[in-house]
Amino acid sequence: MAPALRYLGGACARARGGFSGALAWGWGPAPGAPWPLGRGGRRASTSSFDVVIVGGGIVGLASARALILRHPALSIGVLEKEKDLAVHQTGHNSGVIHSGIYYKPESLKARLCVQGAALIYEYCNQKGISYKQCGKLIVAVEQEEIPRLQALYERGLQNGVRGLRLIQPEDIKKKEPYCRGLMAIDCPYTGIVDYRQVALSFAQDFQEAGGSVLTNFEVKEIETAKESPSRSKDGVTYPIVIRNTKGEEVRCQYVVTCAGLYSDRISELSGCNPDPRIVPFRGDYLVLKPEKRYLVKGNIYPVPDSRFPFLGVHFTPRMDGSIWLGPNAVLALKREGYRPFDFSARDVMDVIIKSGLIKLVFQNFSYGVNEMYKALFLSATVKHLQKFIPEITVSDIRRGPAGVRAQALDRAGNLVEDFVFDGGVGDMGNRILHVRNAPSPAATSSLAISGMIADEVQQRFNL
Repeated sequence: MAPALRYLGGACARARGGFSGALAWGWGPAPGAPWPLGRGGRRASTSSFDVVIVGGGIVGLASARALILRHPALSIGVLEKEKDLAVHQTGHNSGVIHSGIYYKPESLKARLCVQGAALIYEYCNQKGISYKQCGKLIVAVEQEEIPRLQALYERGLQNGVRGLRLIQPEDIKKKEPYCRGLMAIDCPYTGIVDYRQVALSFAQDFQEAGGSVLTNFEVKEIETAKESPSRSKDGVTYPIVIRNTKGEEVRCQYVVTCAGLYSDRISELSGCNPDPRIVPFRGDYLVLKPEKRYLVKGNIYPVPDSRFPFLGVHFTPRMDGSIWLGPNAVLALKREGYRPFDFSARDVMDVIIKSGLIKLVFQNFSYGVNEMYKALFLSATVKHLQKFIPEITVSDIRRGPAGVRAQALDRAGNLVEDFVFDGGVGDMGNRILHVRNAPSPAATSSLAISGMIADEVQQRFNL
C-alpha cells in the first residue's frame, strides 16, 4: 500500500513520502469524439464519471487501466488534449527498458524501475508486443571514470538488477566489436520497445474493461459544481466540473492528473500549489546512417554525471532497426517545442519568473554551455561519440527527432528527481490527486507506478 498523503497546509499538501528518488497505430478518433472502444467494451457516459484521469500518456493510461481492473463497477474516463494518445513524452523517448541500476538504493525510484521492467517484459509477452532484450554497456573511457563505474555497479547490485557484471576491454569487444573502453558494466536485462505501442495497448485494455477516452479535450477549468439548471443530482453526485477550451465539460467525483509537461499548470487550475514548476528540457537525437548501423549492436552508455538526472549522450538501437545517438539536454523555449526555434512567450516567462531556472543556470553554467554547444555543432557531439566508437564521423550521422522532458524544478534551482504527488484540501482538493513529477524511467516503471497510484487513489478516496 502506498503511503497516505500528508497534509502540509496551504492550498495543496505535497507527499514525496517514499517517492525517492511506435509502432504508431493508424487508428484514432474523429475530432471531438471518444477514442474508439475496443471489442467488448461498454460505453461509459461522456458527461459524468466516478473518476477522471487527465492526461493520455503512458502513466495516465497505465493508471486508468489499473484503476478499472481493480474497480470494474466504476465509470472511469481519460481526458487527452491532443487528437491522439501518447504523442508527447511517451511518443518522443528513446524506447529503452531500463534495468534500475542508476537510482539510489532502497528508493522507490529504484524499486519501481526494477519491478516495472519485469512487468513490461511480462506484459509485452502476454500481448505479443515486440521488444528486444539487447542489453546495455555502461562504458568508462577515462581512468577517472572507473571509480564512479565501480560505485554504479555496486549500486546496481544493491538494487537487485539482474545479471550485472563488470567486464574488461576484451569482453567489451566481444559484446560491441567497434566500442573501445577501459572497463564497462554489462547490463544484459536492458531492452528496447516502442512505448507508444505499449501505451496504446494500455488504452485498449482500459476501454475493453469499460473505460472511456475523450480526446481533443484540453482542460481549461477545474471547479466545484454549482446546482444544475435542471435541478438534477449531478452537482451532488458528481461535484467536480472539468471544462475544456471549447466550453465542453465533464463531471466527476474524483480526479487524478497525469499531465506531464503541464502538471504544474493543471495543479494550479484546481487551486493547488503550482510548485515544483515544470522546466522543459529538449533532447536532440542524431541518427546513424543505415550503412553504418553495423557499428552498434546494443545500448552503449557513458558513465553518468551524478550531479544531473540526464544519462548523457548514448547509442540506442530502435525497434525499426535504426540507431539513435543522444540525447543532449538543452532548455526548450516551448513546452512541446521539438524544434530548436519553437518558441512560446508564456512558457519562457514562466520558466524565468516562476521557477528556479536562473539559480540552476548559475550553479551549472559550464554544463549548460557545453550542452548548447553540442546541440549547435554536430562535430562536438561526434567528438564525444568517438570516445566510444572511433570509427564514427560527421558524414555518418544526420539530425534526427527530439523529445522534451518535463523536469520539475524547485525555487532553489534544484532538479526534482523524486516522484511527487499533490493532494488538495477542502471540498474540491480532497477529491484530487496530482501526479506532479514522474521522471525517467517513468515509461519503464509505468505498470509499477500505476499500481502505486491505484493504491493511493483507493486509500485517499475510499473507493
